[in-house]
Amino acid sequence: MSWLGYGRQIRQARRDAYREFERIITAQSCGPVMLIITGSKAEGLTRYMGSDTDVMPVHSNIICIEDDVNADNSPREITVLTSYSRMSYPGHCRLLLERRGTTTYRAVTDALCDDGYGKELLSSDLYVHYCSKVRLAEDIVKHDRAGPSTPITMSGGLNIDVVHALRYYCPNILSQWAARPRYWPLPEVVQKVLSLGTFLTPVRFKGSEYQHIEWRVCFNAGEIELVNNLNDTQIKLYVLLKMIKNDVLKPRKKEVSSYTLKNIVFWIAENNPQSLFHEKSMLYWLHEGLSALRVALFTRELPYYMIPDRNIMAASGLEEEQQSTWISTITEMMNKGAKIILRLPKIQQALIAHPEPFRWFNCRKMEFDLLYLAQMNRVELCRDES
Repeated sequence: MSWLGYGRQIRQARRDAYREFERIITAQSCGPVMLIITGSKAEGLTRYMGSDTDVMPVHSNIICIEDDVNADNSPREITVLTSYSRMSYPGHCRLLLERRGTTTYRAVTDALCDDGYGKELLSSDLYVHYCSKVRLAEDIVKHDRAGPSTPITMSGGLNIDVVHALRYYCPNILSQWAARPRYWPLPEVVQKVLSLGTFLTPVRFKGSEYQHIEWRVCFNAGEIELVNNLNDTQIKLYVLLKMIKNDVLKPRKKEVSSYTLKNIVFWIAENNPQSLFHEKSMLYWLHEGLSALRVALFTRELPYYMIPDRNIMAASGLEEEQQSTWISTITEMMNKGAKIILRLPKIQQALIAHPEPFRWFNCRKMEFDLLYLAQMNRVELCRDES
């Protein structure tokens, strides 16, 4: 799988390039905005043009806190919002204005609305609406809003999905995750994840009566760190499960997403000794991963790794016919044993292709990938200098 672009070195090179892109864009903003790249690009698992790039701008002059956290410790220029999670689905909340900062952000002031009891709520829908109207550079094409995302296309054809987020200080949620008994990740990695913090994105729970004012708790930066600390076998398990999703299951409405599979891999890694994950056990863990996915589809339940009370499958929109078909397909694949991977076009091609041309071609693809990434950062640096 290393020759397919999933080796340790190429993954690290991609991650480094996107971290540099984050640094450049954050510096260019000349204001209190930090850019975080999320998803498979930040994990180093996708080629430059392999999929859209997910970015998350975070405004640092706004902070959200749990309802039992004291807001007095925050600098006066920062606007403080308090989360209110009662009557919201686990992992979701509403935001009440606690204190206006001396430095205000128009997206916040324009998105505040009366809750009917004399307090002001921050509307997630209005916040996205305002952020989507922000003017961008002339060579950036902005597309119609898609839910919480504002899709754009940069020069060179790079498609980007922008989801604006707020920083969230929630020590209670983080401490519950950190205190769990586990085989993985290591204690120092747990501390690193805690230090990276939590965010709120303008995403409601499907079917919620608070659809225009609800926010979802996210750990994007922490989850990237967790993926980076999976060992080689666990990473390849994640990649193979994603191939099965894309090439075999082919979901049309994200009933099963890469996020679903990532959580399955996280749970498997946490609950098993790391010594069991090695090259010779790859097919065993693929079988276990498919088994976990089949159970999630059958029960329509999969606890979110960071907040187990939140069921990832609850809002998947999975229909009975699709559920039955996928369970049968996964069962059939599991019964085939080692032949399971022959249903994956990329793996099949790697097995039947002549080794030398195959390696040469994929080596060139990886080299072009790195050149594109270098060009991406160079273009942004030149934009800054001009």
